[in-house]
Amino acid sequence: MTGEPSFFEIGVPDATRARAFYERLLDWKTHETEPGGPAWLETGGVRGGVHRGDEDRRIDIFFRVDDIEAAARRVRDLGGEAEEPGPETKGFGRFAFCRDDQGVRFGLHQPGLSQSQA
Repeated sequence: MTGEPSFFEIGVPDATRARAFYERLLDWKTHETEPGGPAWLETGGVRGGVHRGDEDRRIDIFFRVDDIEAAARRVRDLGGEAEEPGPETKGFGRFAFCRDDQGVRFGLHQPGLSQSQA
């Protein structure tokens, strides 16, 4: 459904440490995409990800859209900012970071074809 939260990303300096913390706190399961590095998070709800090397230490929420190019243009039309959407990431889809007209950061997410049909 367009507009629903569809993905979140946790950016931290140490992904292994973050995975261990959230696994113990919330009983999430993590699935590494590379040893000691990025992983996707199985939460029982919205899918998440964790990545390393992020000194900002943040959690970003992404909202589902059917057409990420059109949604990014709409953000700009409404006075916000939108990065150009990135290429499709296998198993995840496409993403674009944005800011609303007051500067609040959020993301747009267009699921990949296999996710859209799920």
